Amino acid sequence: MTTYHVKLKGLTVGYGNRPLIRDISIDIRRGEILTLIGPNGSGKSTILKSIIGQLRLLAGSVLIAERDGAETMIDTAEMSGPERSRKMAAVLTKRPQTELMTCHDVVAMGRYPYTGRLGVLSREDEERVEDAIRIVNASDIGYRNFNEISDGQKQRVLLARALCQEPEVLILDEPTSYLDLRHKLDLLEILKEMSRDHHLTVIMSLHEIDLAQKVSDHVMAVKGETIYGYGRPADIFREDLIRDLYDLNNGTYDPLFGSVELPAVSGDPEVFVLSSGGSGIPVFRRLQQTGVPFAAGILYKNDIDYPLAKKLASQVISEKPFREIGEDAYRKAERLIRNCRCVIDAGFAREKMNRRMSDLAALADDLGILEKRRSD
Repeated sequence: MTTYHVKLKGLTVGYGNRPLIRDISIDIRRGEILTLIGPNGSGKSTILKSIIGQLRLLAGSVLIAERDGAETMIDTAEMSGPERSRKMAAVLTKRPQTELMTCHDVVAMGRYPYTGRLGVLSREDEERVEDAIRIVNASDIGYRNFNEISDGQKQRVLLARALCQEPEVLILDEPTSYLDLRHKLDLLEILKEMSRDHHLTVIMSLHEIDLAQKVSDHVMAVKGETIYGYGRPADIFREDLIRDLYDLNNGTYDPLFGSVELPAVSGDPEVFVLSSGGSGIPVFRRLQQTGVPFAAGILYKNDIDYPLAKKLASQVISEKPFREIGEDAYRKAERLIRNCRCVIDAGFAREKMNRRMSDLAALADDLGILEKRRSD
């Protein structure tokens, strides 16, 4: 029998008495990372605020395991404030109001559920504060005024405050929004480490779907009045589901690269790209960015260049894997090359299986339209 850490049981969430999303039923194991994705205004923040009790549930309940390994679940609505704070911590988009508080003081607020009425920190509490600051790599700003640091630094300090609380469940609303690339990766690595090594259960929302695809154990796609999709990343990050979730009509989503691509340039190909093994990818992107319609080939369908070529090229000449390039594919490529103003040799394997690629390069050279890819 599987023991779950958190259960969202038949939740209906919204504002006042107006339901926004109905019938949310999700079981989360200890140490898992559940990420909410979806367009702006879809209700991700509403779900998170409802889980922590900041918004009143319109229906259903949030249940959390009584203790590690226990099958008994406790309804968080029946917990006192300090009890809930020892179980759950949150970092939301709204910044706390602080006056003349250092970053150390803000982090120390995470210990209040353990200090009693006087709020006096013990030596052990102070050690927890310093540990949390160290974990988020904020030791150098510990005694700076919280209001005088950057938004990215504030985000790390607030994460430290939540970790200092020693919760079993951490709720994060768009935690990477104010961070540069390096600190986005730092934060997500911290979350992975805490979930893996300390069995911290993480429920968060992310706008960066490429990061959500890589860091999550499960993903909840939010759109409309019900959950649009739920499952492991491989189940959710499909081109059709992401396209429909975000109403993409001006580009495509590539699940292989975890990237969103602008639409292909329409029109008859002006350039033909010879490539294999990833050599064509930067060329495809450059041609698409400069508005040049192009063709690509001859690509095996298991080649890493093939999926991106299908999205960015106006035409792709392909061949089935593990066979020599056939006459049909060669003749299609030859006809296209004779109608292009330029052929770019981006680099391809000179092997027996694709020797016809060398024939195409030689044809382009004879026509005086062959270019080797430049290093830039």
